[in-house]
Amino acid sequence: MTGGLVLTGIFTGALALAAATAVAQERPGPAQEVPRFRSSVDLVSVAAVVRDRQGRFVTDLSRQDFEIVEGGEPRPILEFRAQVDAPVRVAVLVDVSGSMRVGGKQAAAREAASHLFASLREGDQGAVYAFDTALSEAQSFTSDRAALGRALESVAQPYGQTSLYDGIAQTARLLVSASAEGDAPLTERAALAVITDGIDTRSRRTAHDVALAASSIDVPVYIIAVMSAVDDPRVAQNRRQSELASDLRDLARGTGGDLFIASVPAEASLAARQIVGELRHQYVLAFEASERAGWRPLEVRTRHRSLTVRARTGYAGGTQTSRAAEATVGQFSIGPAASGSDRTLSRRHHQ
Repeated sequence: MTGGLVLTGIFTGALALAAATAVAQERPGPAQEVPRFRSSVDLVSVAAVVRDRQGRFVTDLSRQDFEIVEGGEPRPILEFRAQVDAPVRVAVLVDVSGSMRVGGKQAAAREAASHLFASLREGDQGAVYAFDTALSEAQSFTSDRAALGRALESVAQPYGQTSLYDGIAQTARLLVSASAEGDAPLTERAALAVITDGIDTRSRRTAHDVALAASSIDVPVYIIAVMSAVDDPRVAQNRRQSELASDLRDLARGTGGDLFIASVPAEASLAARQIVGELRHQYVLAFEASERAGWRPLEVRTRHRSLTVRARTGYAGGTQTSRAAEATVGQFSIGPAASGSDRTLSRRHHQ
């Protein structure tokens, strides 16, 4: 009996020691950093903006308030964080094609871009790109407001045909690359603001193609369509303009962005404030990437049905598909501005 008691005591003590060791390993010490994302699985992050019925930002939600549905199936939310008043990066893509010479559109585009940069705060960054049939970089990301203003003034006079959709696809990729290489690598706080009259005459891609490409790397695309009141699809009985606006709206909303029509200066100013405001008030949710290759449709919603959520509508599932999406977005690599961008999607954490 004595030997049995001794063995039992030894066994019990060993179990207690093992349990204590496991607990100690699970509790990080004060100097040990807790990883933000798990490294054992591929995660997809989705930035979401929530508004109430009055259009006000909702900033007090928790993980339990959200639902992610992929292809009709609910997905567990593995990581969650709320970002309020976070620094932002905005790349402004200005249309300098020939159609922008009509009716003062070029001046309106510069004014809209100026409103965007005026909405930035200390610590935010902006960049300026321009396109017609080719893409050019007027100013890389900087916090220098004067440099951004000079870049807008240096943008070429409108000329040539318009590769709107191609330009959006390439600039979206450059934005992710710049975010990955800079001091603030989170693409969730970065966006592409396109200022154009919306007329595309030369792209190899369609609006749908670009929406899929930009959405797959989680870059929200906001479009400010500058046009005269006569061409405004909200009031004009113009089927072509209405169809054009519908294509642009679908493109933008598929990426988590939106379309703004600016036929008067006040509308451009309001659009600029809304764009930057959305970037400052984001929730970021992460879930395990699907192993099934191909486009995976997403819906992000809250359990409060009175609230409206804006987020990207899908991602590329499967390792091979993710690489294919990266290659597709990079098809339109133009000039030295695209250097270094091949590293963008090589991380385990899906963009």
